[in-house]
Amino acid sequence: MDYENFADHYDLLYQAQHKDYEREACRLHRLIQKYKSASGNRLLDVACGTGEHLRYLQDFYDVAGVDLSARMLHVARKKLPAVPLHQGDMCTFQLSARFEVVTCLFGSIGYAETVAGLQQAIENMKRHLVAGGVLVIEPWLAPDEIEDGRTHLVVAEEGERKVVRVGVTRIHQRISEITFHFVIAEKDGIKTFEEQHRLGLFSAAEYQDALERSGFQVFFDPEGLSGRGAYIGRLPRVEA
Repeated sequence: MDYENFADHYDLLYQAQHKDYEREACRLHRLIQKYKSASGNRLLDVACGTGEHLRYLQDFYDVAGVDLSARMLHVARKKLPAVPLHQGDMCTFQLSARFEVVTCLFGSIGYAETVAGLQQAIENMKRHLVAGGVLVIEPWLAPDEIEDGRTHLVVAEEGERKVVRVGVTRIHQRISEITFHFVIAEKDGIKTFEEQHRLGLFSAAEYQDALERSGFQVFFDPEGLSGRGAYIGRLPRVEA
């Protein structure tokens, strides 16, 4: 998903939904400190979006980010000019650095779509971790947590900019396909556009199995960052 049009309005829409990135970053920091056994302080946020989590995580870590969308990264770079931000797919990106912490938050792991894609993404993120490092995944919805035909509506405004996002979720086997329609009203007129997002629906057992197959010791925090829970995978201090 390119987010070519959505990116410029992403932060405003989640402000309207009262998403508290600062609080979530603090909760994430506590989880990391509980489970991390590596001594360094480097953190990579995979699917970092517009960089809102990184904006607060940089108070605790030497941060970097990677995201598939060039437009989302453009927005993030305006906020975080000193932070290394890279374009790449979670399943295939390759950075020369390794990190003590890798995160994949806000259900972005769902964009892996399939169980095979989930395994590939976890393997790729593992390759960017040092021994004793931790991978933190905030899951997308499980198959029994989502309803076919669910509708969505968000209205946001900032000065003369008014944004309406309406959507519907359809379930196709193990894929949630969300169609969004946007209406943007600004001084120079009104524009509309549509986006479709496809996210895989993975069970708790599938997250657990994928992490274990990649050599992680697995923990689950039921609260996580925002009530959705979080999977924490810790690598051994000395890899086999």
